[in-house]
Amino acid sequence: MKSDLVDIAACRHAETESAIKISETGDASKAVWIPKSQCQIENDGHANFVTVTMPEWLAIEKGLV
Repeated sequence: MKSDLVDIAACRHAETESAIKISETGDASKAVWIPKSQCQIENDGHANFVTVTMPEWLAIEKGLV
């Protein structure tokens, strides 16, 4: 059975109560906003480096895959 979730290793540029702004490259000009209601955010102790788990359709829509 294929999962429709993807994990994205990303740099966190900004965060609000309802969304997180991330990029895969660390380039803020290429960062995109992801609604927190559509993802899970994990931080392994590095302030600005996170793993974001989200539906594959959302990652495609935002240009992350």
